Amino acid sequence: MQQSVIQAFFEPQSFTYSYLVWDPLSKEAAVIDPVLDFDSASGCTSTSSADQIIAMVKQHNLTVQWLLETHVHADHLSAAPYLKQQVGGRIGIGARITEVQQLFSQVFNLKDLKTDGSAFDKLFADGEQFMLGTIRCSVLHTPGHTPACVSYCIGDAVFVGDTLFMPDYGSARCDFPGGDAATLYQSVQKLYQLPDHTRMFLCHDYKAAGRDQFVCETTIAAQKTQNIHLKHGISEQQFVTMRTARDKTLSMPKLILPSVQVNVRAGQFPPAEDNGTVYLKLPVNLFR
Repeated sequence: MQQSVIQAFFEPQSFTYSYLVWDPLSKEAAVIDPVLDFDSASGCTSTSSADQIIAMVKQHNLTVQWLLETHVHADHLSAAPYLKQQVGGRIGIGARITEVQQLFSQVFNLKDLKTDGSAFDKLFADGEQFMLGTIRCSVLHTPGHTPACVSYCIGDAVFVGDTLFMPDYGSARCDFPGGDAATLYQSVQKLYQLPDHTRMFLCHDYKAAGRDQFVCETTIAAQKTQNIHLKHGISEQQFVTMRTARDKTLSMPKLILPSVQVNVRAGQFPPAEDNGTVYLKLPVNLFR
């Protein structure tokens, strides 16, 4: 199987890994889960993280075909529109983004938001295939963290978003609106059907206790045998009980309110108001 070249980029404020993936033969590339830097105290954005990706695109003379989102992120804003403007590419996400848009259009009373997925260039169905140059890619619907989560299989690698973390850290939370622990369990079993040697790339690493370095890559085999939440032998009910109890102890991500409002729009901000300023909403006493 043709191997892609994969370069990871770590954003330390949200512990997010973004990826630049390319076919070494055709130089066609995809960017996965890019981060727009955002200072919540000032409301200011910057593009330093995305600019690192752009520099590597230019360094290797790549042609960006895709800007792929694994899901609507709750911990960072997407830089996909900025990258599209600078280096091109189509913004893609799982087809069930419409459910997430409908949910959060009500939460934030986003009357201008179209909930048909049209903010994105491509909505991927479960099992859909596409090519990145000479490398065959496919999309797996892997919900549970959110209803619209997908994983991207690109050659011998899979990019799983927030479905799983490193084996020593476990799994993603399932208490966001539309999340479900039993559904996540089934999604992971779906991933475990991939060949054991499949390289797995994660969207986050929070550096489990006792580990000195941040890590973004593991394998299907390692997850199946070592994941502290979802290794073989752990039943669905055991996982649901553990995940539900654990989620009750977690605080909300600090950027969830601005992130979701932007990311349901494919990384675009709401339209400016009549004074020329863009505003994001802060619901009061809605999430307790």
